[in-house]
Amino acid sequence: MAIDIQKIGVIGSGQMGSGIAHVCSLAGYDVRMLDLSEDALKAGMSKIEKGMVRQISRNLITEDDQKTATALISTSTEYADLGDRDFVVEAASEDEDVKKAILKTLCPVLKEDAIIASNTSSISITRLGAQTDRPGKFLGMHFMNPVPRMELVELIRGIATDEDTYSTVRELAAKLGKRSVNAEDFPAFIVNRILLPMINEAIYTLYEGVGSVDAIDTAMKLGTNHPMGPLELADFIGLDTCLAVMHVLHDGLADTKYRPCPLLVKYVEAGWLGRKTGRGFYDYSTEVPVPTR
Repeated sequence: MAIDIQKIGVIGSGQMGSGIAHVCSLAGYDVRMLDLSEDALKAGMSKIEKGMVRQISRNLITEDDQKTATALISTSTEYADLGDRDFVVEAASEDEDVKKAILKTLCPVLKEDAIIASNTSSISITRLGAQTDRPGKFLGMHFMNPVPRMELVELIRGIATDEDTYSTVRELAAKLGKRSVNAEDFPAFIVNRILLPMINEAIYTLYEGVGSVDAIDTAMKLGTNHPMGPLELADFIGLDTCLAVMHVLHDGLADTKYRPCPLLVKYVEAGWLGRKTGRGFYDYSTEVPVPTR
């Protein structure tokens, strides 16, 4: 039987977690955001505040909307504080072991009928659901980045996901102002199955000297009308996340066309992860980002 979602938990206060908390609070839900440290939670709340101020400046929400939404968000470092939640979405880093550990810690504190979703962008929902005590009440809910601006949510059923669970979360997505598409439980689902190999190919194009960073991004923006070039987009997503998704595709589909570009591997090994570290395919230390190659 479908449950009425009133209270939402979000695990992770990074780019995705804070964005999910942002849209849930604006939709009127009581939100509790959880992370490992108070510092991480403060940084997450700061992201939410900046995002809402941006929305006010664009006349998308009012100052009253912001005050009401912010008052609906509480934070915690204790899993026990998610015990009263009707729905919890996990939005930790794209690492299967991390996600499995979170799910094993989360399940014992939850109400029996609470639904769990993972915001994974590539990992098997069936495998993650099997780590829980409620695979029927588990599914994938993959938001796009940045969450407050992007309209799409991919919904992914695991092999055990109940129809009630799926329909409840599809209704929730609509209440958040999102449009949902159904994706089957294959590596990287729909968006990243198409997007990440394109980004990986752009990195190969750079690696093989076909074009410079600037030439590749300019060509794709002007030649295909993309709002961001693929290397600029890779920096925005995070090169570690791009590499993690390519590994999932390569391992899960066993096709050499998904082999991560060695240059992507090198950048991640160097700690050049894109915007979040100040350096990736661009150097972000100046007002106008400068290509690093």
